[in-house]
Amino acid sequence: MHTSKPILVLGGTGKTGRRIVERLQAQNVPVRIGSRRNQPAFNWYDATTWPAVLNGVEAVYISFQPDLAIPEAFDIIRSFVEKAVQQGVRRLVLLSGRGEEAAERCEQIVMNAGLEWTVLRASWFHQNFSESFFLEGIQQGQVVLPVADVREPFIDAEDIAEVAVAALTQPQHTGRVYELTGPRLLTFAEAVQTIARYTDRSITYETVPLELYLAALQEQGTPSELVALLAYLFSEVLDGRNASLTPDVAHLLGRPPIDFDTYAQRTAASGLWNSSLTV
Repeated sequence: MHTSKPILVLGGTGKTGRRIVERLQAQNVPVRIGSRRNQPAFNWYDATTWPAVLNGVEAVYISFQPDLAIPEAFDIIRSFVEKAVQQGVRRLVLLSGRGEEAAERCEQIVMNAGLEWTVLRASWFHQNFSESFFLEGIQQGQVVLPVADVREPFIDAEDIAEVAVAALTQPQHTGRVYELTGPRLLTFAEAVQTIARYTDRSITYETVPLELYLAALQEQGTPSELVALLAYLFSEVLDGRNASLTPDVAHLLGRPPIDFDTYAQRTAASGLWNSSLTV
């Protein structure tokens, strides 16, 4: 299906990128990891780093950090895609945000580039509780968020990675937009309760007004762009617009998507959520 040219995985050390790299390597597909720590180094905010990582690659997995919703993402994605076209890239697979209008503007850049493309839309990951900003609260026994009873179709990063590998290496996914969801809807409180059950710990969930939440983040020294992003996600995107499931993962992978219980049980067994208790 693929040539001997490498596939570039941007964010190749992140939640989805790392898992994509592992799967491609297991299939003996040449891989180039796009990150600041690899050589050649890649930095979204330094266009001089782009030509080296794009040189000679067949396809690119695009995962923009921190999110396609931030204001500068549109111009950066546009410039990057133009450079990819110039350097002979044949296929783009974009990780996008489900229900995010700003992300959809970035999708249009990829769709209109004249290359083979696939768009993968997802919302909150299971791994936000173990590899991202919810982890500390879980370890400390209290998760505080500005969201109450909205239900979300939490998706496992393993499923996203498996779909992404198919899109990067198989032609039948060209020109498709996939909405990737887990098998059921959960509130954030229910997700935390599930983690508490599998860790056999008391972990509380508290809802606070958005203004207080953002003020606390600022006091903790959270970067302003991340505060702005979370304000957008919690105020606009978390309004129930994503409270629906799709069959895309099951159709693409031939199995049901990974359930949050399965994820929670596996992660609890690793001891990660108990690590702060021994410090």
